[in-house]
Amino acid sequence: MKLFRVFCLVLFCITGCSVPQNKTSILPNDPTGKNNMAYKWGKISLECTANDTENFRPRPTVTSRILALIWISVFDAWSRYDEKATPLYLTSIERRPPVEHTLQNKEIAISYAAYRAMQHYYFSDSTLLRKKMIEFGLDPDDNSEDPSTAIGIGNLAAKTVIASRSFDGSNQKDTTSNSNAAAYSDYTGYTPVNNADHLKEIGKWQPKYFSDGKGGKFAPGCLTPHWGKVTPVALASASQYRPGPPPAVGSQTLADEIKEVVELQANLSDEQKALVEFMRDGPKSVQQAGHWFIFAQNVSVRDNHSLDDDVKMYFLIEVAAMDAFIAAWDAKMHYDFARPYALVHDYYKGQLIKGWGGPDVGMVEMKGSDWRPYSPDTFLCPPFPSYVSGHSCVSAACSEALRLFTGNDQFGEEVKIVPGLLTEPENIGDTVVLKFPTFTETANMAGLSRVLGGYHIRSDNVEGLNLGRKVASAVWKKYLKHTGADNTSLSYN
Repeated sequence: MKLFRVFCLVLFCITGCSVPQNKTSILPNDPTGKNNMAYKWGKISLECTANDTENFRPRPTVTSRILALIWISVFDAWSRYDEKATPLYLTSIERRPPVEHTLQNKEIAISYAAYRAMQHYYFSDSTLLRKKMIEFGLDPDDNSEDPSTAIGIGNLAAKTVIASRSFDGSNQKDTTSNSNAAAYSDYTGYTPVNNADHLKEIGKWQPKYFSDGKGGKFAPGCLTPHWGKVTPVALASASQYRPGPPPAVGSQTLADEIKEVVELQANLSDEQKALVEFMRDGPKSVQQAGHWFIFAQNVSVRDNHSLDDDVKMYFLIEVAAMDAFIAAWDAKMHYDFARPYALVHDYYKGQLIKGWGGPDVGMVEMKGSDWRPYSPDTFLCPPFPSYVSGHSCVSAACSEALRLFTGNDQFGEEVKIVPGLLTEPENIGDTVVLKFPTFTETANMAGLSRVLGGYHIRSDNVEGLNLGRKVASAVWKKYLKHTGADNTSLSYN
């Protein structure tokens, strides 16, 4: 069995936490934290996500949709055993009588919903998933769709979500015209203005060559350029909060921001290198939607969450991540803006600058045309336009979701990292401790890491953070409506 990469030791240091405003009452014998069934399925979803990354390379947009639809399926199944919650898609199934709102029924319903959804989206892990069901004492072959039973409700929840989202613009099954016969393939006909060998327009995105790890090189195409056309869950449209344009080519603002990227990289401290690596989340990663899911599970342990608490929190944070990616891709493809990798080459051509020369070189004086991000040769730079930063947008959306859910911005996680281990293993630094005091500051640090690493200029980060927080506001309204926490009439889609 493949295990997702553990690249750091996570230490909790939480003090003075308030009780989350969404926390449900827990009976004395109800399992909490790591022992509740929703948490357990959360760990399984992360393991499958890591395996998916290993099989298909990082595809953060796709991952965010998969995780969101898994946890929407779980939420919809659970809602039929809650006194107030209403499902997003399982609307044809009535709420079960209060006498059936037992922990056992909830565990069974969410287990079948999670299992069926993961079977569909993470089909290569079917054997792993069957084993997990058996370990939980459940029959993986029970396909009942009897809506009067927890098994039937769980199966129906996943089936309904899968069907409802089959034609949502993601092109999961290559059913959209003009695509290239691959799952999640582009159908918009996007072609970059620049290619990897020739730069025609400095303000537009340029593909870059990666090492294939075998002595050769390749230039990956744009990742899911159609993603801004995916139907959001809570947003009225992908462009609802689209930011204004990035700094103009030739402007002093852009020149200053490119200079900032060069100078920041030239003076990277060990702590900054560690932050870049931790937030980059490289090979075998669970990507941004999964990264923040891990943070959410840390909150579950910290606050002794029940099954109900975790079902609601995972639903909230993964919908936030999915919609944030959709909104970020809308901006990326609308502006098709260049990354520092190309901008530095153009703005500093013919000049000598200090920069990172590669894993076996370190910081050296180099030609401006040789500058590169602080990243391994096999994944030098994200293969899609820059503005806005997806890391910043998703981190802001998820951090704000957690802040709203817990009713407190305090986080308190600490992470031990060996700087350079994932980027220049022959030049590692002394172990550092990254501290994430609040959810908001964690998102800010995630965004800053992308500037430090040379993937984004400041405007990409700032506008990404702003966009993500606006997305979170819309998702929070959706969450309140469907958990029954806000019975007022809300004007949004």
